[in-house]
Amino acid sequence: QVQLLESGGGWVQPGGSLTLSCAASGRGFSDYAMGWFRQAPGKDREFVTAISKSGRSTVYADSVRGRFTISGDSAKSRVYLQMNSLKPEDTAVYYCALAPRGLSARPELYDYWGQGTQVTVSS
Repeated sequence: QVQLLESGGGWVQPGGSLTLSCAASGRGFSDYAMGWFRQAPGKDREFVTAISKSGRSTVYADSVRGRFTISGDSAKSRVYLQMNSLKPEDTAVYYCALAPRGLSARPELYDYWGQGTQVTVSS
């Protein structure tokens, strides 16, 4: 089994920054990707970004490209999401997830999920 624990959420004013962290523990995989998804009230869960195990490949949703940066530390089994220039529409619960078969933006390929951390962007 795999456990994922997010941290770093909170409240920030528009234009501000936050960094989310996700710690993974449990079994290992020969290849995997770690991703961030988010879900706003009344909306479906949506893909934000993902990073490959090596860290050499990343993918971003159009809505966050250029503002958010994903990074990983495979030795520490951690992944980070640096969020800059935050907008009210970024308000959501952010989830860390792990896909055992490699990089993907498809939530159905992520078998393991954290409990989520709330990010609120408002003035």
